[in-house]
Amino acid sequence: MNPPAQTAHVMPEVRQRPVPPALTEALQQRFGAQFSDSLSVREQHGRDESAFTTVPPPAGVVFAESTADVQDAVRLCAQHRVPVIPYGVGTSLEGHLLAVQGGISIDLGRMNRVLSVNAEDLTVTVQPGVTREQLNAEIKSTGLFFPIDPGANATLGGMAATRASGTNAVRYGTMKDNVLGLAVVNAGGEVMRTGTRAKKSSAGYDLTRLFVGSEGTLGVMTEITLRLYPLPEAVSAAICTFPSIDAAVRTTIQVIQIGVPIARCELLDANALRAVNQHSRLALPEAPM
Repeated sequence: MNPPAQTAHVMPEVRQRPVPPALTEALQQRFGAQFSDSLSVREQHGRDESAFTTVPPPAGVVFAESTADVQDAVRLCAQHRVPVIPYGVGTSLEGHLLAVQGGISIDLGRMNRVLSVNAEDLTVTVQPGVTREQLNAEIKSTGLFFPIDPGANATLGGMAATRASGTNAVRYGTMKDNVLGLAVVNAGGEVMRTGTRAKKSSAGYDLTRLFVGSEGTLGVMTEITLRLYPLPEAVSAAICTFPSIDAAVRTTIQVIQIGVPIARCELLDANALRAVNQHSRLALPEAPM
């Protein structure tokens, strides 16, 4: 019997919107060296870590360095009805930064400053190009840290846009639980501010939660206020093998219910352990762990 043919991951065909020369000229005039339409730069910004590889790259890339840059880029694109695609470092798996309808990519990587650290109320405000490793390095002296760890050194803007999580979600939640406020440039080029550093508020719509996870479809984040946590004095790790997946899950539930402060928890079944042993040349028991 012949093995089944491999299926290519092809994005459903969507009509590409043409980018008029007048927009390219306006972007070049406004941004100078901060704008590029070279093929290599466009291709770099036209892919992420997802399986989709057949989408043409954006027509150009704006390297924003301030909120004003983002506003001007969005306004110019809005005038010509051209899509805008926010870009961080391209580590996402969702495919949301692909130029499925063409458009202009706005690279926010140069907006990488920690704007304010408020250790007294466990908050920090950053620009979207700050990476999680950069943030933790800068606040280490305060005894605080930011716990969301999606497994890549992603930008915090991208993490907020995709509602990133990670194995620390067991104790600390996901990005939706840790973003307190945002500054967002909407489709008209206006800056909206959502949320505050206050823990208690019942005023108006919870727009912060609307933008977190919207994958850049509702606006471009230019400032993010995040919740911080005290660094634990000590961390211990354990590997436990169980006779069945059911036993592993029930034990985990009971451990959390009795109040053991579990920060991370991962389940590997026998097949996963077999792959780990082969890849890393280990001799772990090939049973639910």
